[in-house]
Amino acid sequence: MIDKKIITIAHAMLNSRKIALLTGAGISTESGIPDFRSKKDGLWNRFDSNFLSRDFLYKNPEKFYELALEMFTLLKKNSKVKPNKAHYILSQMEKENMINSVITQNIDGLHKLAGSKNVYEVHGSLRKSYCVFCKNEYSFFLLYRKILKRQIPPLCPKCGNVLRTSVILFGDELKEEFFEASKEVLDSDLLIVVGSSLEVGPVNTLPSLAKKFIIINKDKTYFDDKALVVLNENASTALSAIYDLIKKNK
Repeated sequence: MIDKKIITIAHAMLNSRKIALLTGAGISTESGIPDFRSKKDGLWNRFDSNFLSRDFLYKNPEKFYELALEMFTLLKKNSKVKPNKAHYILSQMEKENMINSVITQNIDGLHKLAGSKNVYEVHGSLRKSYCVFCKNEYSFFLLYRKILKRQIPPLCPKCGNVLRTSVILFGDELKEEFFEASKEVLDSDLLIVVGSSLEVGPVNTLPSLAKKFIIINKDKTYFDDKALVVLNENASTALSAIYDLIKKNK
């Protein structure tokens, strides 16, 4: 028997002109990437979130990269991780015009690897690094190799100033991509949140811009009472059931 919430979500999607998705770390855990806040395996149990800030990097670049080396090593391993079923379902949904865009807090690049085209990476990605002074861009792996060779902080090959990852740190100004994503939500009839605790601002303001929104997340969020539907399920199970039901009713 199909869950009534799955039926409600599928019905809402079928009756929406334009749909945006907002994804968080919970969609990538099935690929083996740990999230930040889970009590058992969350990254904040292993790393102090305070050092991942713009101020800490710019004031203490040597200390920042000493502390960041272990996390960057973990993130580099994640560059070999493959998209999971949930990523591929969203890619297929976009191809079949069931959804219009994916806004993601994730920096792993798995949505694009799975084939999604209209993706807003509002927290940046691991693909690039850049110089804080001359703004020249380089690959993330150039930065990582410099750290492994104990060039701490890693320096720009052009001007000799400090390199940093393009991932958004605490205290960074969000890039134009976030504002474009906000417009996408405003222009949509429905926002579906998948695998996000909605605890990180300002991305957690996006549901308030939506005409209506649905939450699919294993745990409760502070936005549950405002959602059209809340489904406490893992991403691949929920999206697979929704996709199959929409296909049957199209």
